[in-house]
Amino acid sequence: MRYTWSRSLLAALLSGALAAVCPSPSEAQTPAELQKLQDEAVQRAKEYLRINTANPPGNEEASMKWFARILQQEGIPFDTASAAPGRGNIWARLKGGNEPALMLLHHMDVVPADPRYWEVDPYSADVRNGDIFGRGALDTKMLGIAHFQAFIALHRLKVPLSRDVVFMATADEEAGGAFGAGWIVKNRPDAFRGVGFVLNEGGSGSVDGGRQRFGIEVTQKVPLWLKLIATGNPGHGSQPQVSTSVTRLIRALDRLRTYEFTPRIIPAVDAYFKGLAPTAGPWQAAFSDMAKTVQDRNALLKLQADAPAAAALTRNTCSITMLEASNKVNVVPPEATAQIDCRTLPDQDHAVFIAELASVINDPSIRIEKTLGFTPAVSPQDNAVYRAMVDVTRKHHPQASIIPSVSTGFTDSHFFRDLGIPSYGYAPFLIPADQESGLHGNNERMSEANVRRGTAIMLEIVQRIVQKAATP
Repeated sequence: MRYTWSRSLLAALLSGALAAVCPSPSEAQTPAELQKLQDEAVQRAKEYLRINTANPPGNEEASMKWFARILQQEGIPFDTASAAPGRGNIWARLKGGNEPALMLLHHMDVVPADPRYWEVDPYSADVRNGDIFGRGALDTKMLGIAHFQAFIALHRLKVPLSRDVVFMATADEEAGGAFGAGWIVKNRPDAFRGVGFVLNEGGSGSVDGGRQRFGIEVTQKVPLWLKLIATGNPGHGSQPQVSTSVTRLIRALDRLRTYEFTPRIIPAVDAYFKGLAPTAGPWQAAFSDMAKTVQDRNALLKLQADAPAAAALTRNTCSITMLEASNKVNVVPPEATAQIDCRTLPDQDHAVFIAELASVINDPSIRIEKTLGFTPAVSPQDNAVYRAMVDVTRKHHPQASIIPSVSTGFTDSHFFRDLGIPSYGYAPFLIPADQESGLHGNNERMSEANVRRGTAIMLEIVQRIVQKAATP
């Protein structure tokens, strides 16, 4: 269904947001100022979407310069760094009190888009029926704009801050973050000095059949990318051999394809499903007791068919994604490789998991190499940052369910969770269910009303976290 807001409802929402972010007359922001902030958000969202940062190659330096120009106009100092030619990163800091700093983090790169399957040019930011089309609208340029406008507003209003606030836009998240957040963590720790909390992508708001739901991501399944390498005698394609590198690899992959990892429900996943249960319709009873549900193989198969992302949270998984062998049709190659995308539950030991895979493949001549792997972590919910997200969201969406969520994908949050910094995935937007497929898909878009509403809500959340309490 299409989810729209009446003018009267939007005006009421903005009025409420204004009241919440204006705690004293000296810091009062007029309706005209809030309107200006939101008008800027819509315009900047379009400008940002028109910068093609498809990764590969990334070209985030172009959007880095775009942010730098605006920060310079606002009189806010900033830093930039390029991990490689064209791979720009940018961050800025507003100084505050001694409480642990808050970082607003998003990535500037996007996945590629094939214009043949879009209604518009993926980098045009065309507006149709109130929706702004563009690659990155959901992942994560619009979130970056909401962060940026909140950051700008704090500076303009001269809000007294209890803590530093850091705005950071990074490169390369879509390819693992080696030129972005990962590089900054290794090479520029000054950029996040004193940071105690991170707001990032990973959470989401959705509306389906009138049911509203917000997820605040607190942990993720852990990516473990592996390469399988099979070797054998090379030869001519006209002289088939009993066994080759290719046939060994195919046999190994077929064993992996038919293997079922043992389902199990960890505490964070259990809490997530219990939060989903009240609005899960026919799945309500099953989600209320997932430890029992996963014992029923047919129930799991049905869940995988109905909701693959939900099913993926019940076990470790592996997807076969890349194959490489001969570069000529009549040559039997000496080596054949496959790359597999495995995602493990947050408590899974990776050495034990790789040993399990080796046992499944049951071919000692096939090597298993790790190409990428992160460490697990779960961010706590008993702090002012998490409560601010819940409270402000509930204020503006009283009918919505708000739950701590677990993501099947990964984000740059893991770099900071590895350092012991609580990191949360949150977006202040309500996306209609029929538009969610645009994320990494075709016709990615977000309504102008969502951008305006999200800008106001994000400002209120950030200010609630960082505003210095008034002195009696």
